[in-house]
Amino acid sequence: MATTYYHTRSNSFPNRSHPLSAELDEQLRRLRSSEAACTSSICHQLNGLQDLHDCVDKLLLLPLSQQSLAHAQQEKWTNELLEGSIRLLDVCNTVKDALLQAKECSRELQSIVRRRCKVETEVRKYLTSRKVVKKAIQKALAKLKAVETCSSSKNNHERSEMVNMLKEVETITITVMESLLSFISSSTTAPTKLRGWPLVSKLVKPKRIACEEEEISENEFRKVEDALYSLIRQATNKSNSIKNHENVQNRLKELDLCIQDLDGGLESLYRCLIKH
Repeated sequence: MATTYYHTRSNSFPNRSHPLSAELDEQLRRLRSSEAACTSSICHQLNGLQDLHDCVDKLLLLPLSQQSLAHAQQEKWTNELLEGSIRLLDVCNTVKDALLQAKECSRELQSIVRRRCKVETEVRKYLTSRKVVKKAIQKALAKLKAVETCSSSKNNHERSEMVNMLKEVETITITVMESLLSFISSSTTAPTKLRGWPLVSKLVKPKRIACEEEEISENEFRKVEDALYSLIRQATNKSNSIKNHENVQNRLKELDLCIQDLDGGLESLYRCLIKH
């Protein structure tokens, strides 16, 4: 959740009636109210982040803003912001690598499934590579938590309004990045022969199951894994269903389009962070 800060009025920063400040507040409001449960909503959030950071860029060019950040008393907080930005860039690189790997594996699998050559072996390789990606994503989430801890400092009354504003932007950026990472790492639970998940699912409240099923239906990464596990079951039973192969191909094509959309939005955000 984005953290709300209580601002102290400063003569060295444009007040909230300034057009740019009002625009930034509106961008923050939109991002806080949006939810990321599917590709389109996450892409929308990434585009919103780009607009937000474009607005920040304009604010940073104002002489009063630069004076505020250059003030000796704000050096500690400015350095903290810089460290947070570096961590965010690092996380962006992790996400970019994860998307690139997913795209390459997806296209390779499409070719293999089409030829029906060593399908089971390649499917297992894909699922194994996904486990590696998920471990990298968990590390990236830990880095975001570290940035978030710094952002939620209780000493925000000591910071200038300019620093507080940048902290708000940092916090909402972290929130969106967490949603993106969770979406990419999202996976279906393995079949019964691989894991005893039905027993666990019975212990979960019906409402939660309904929410999770709805989320699964919107997640291309999960759809692909569902289809691949089904293909493995088919191979184990030594059956050869054309329908299953076609389903995998369709899911992989959808994933490929999903990755392209996410990659485009992430690249724009990455450029904004470097610029700042």
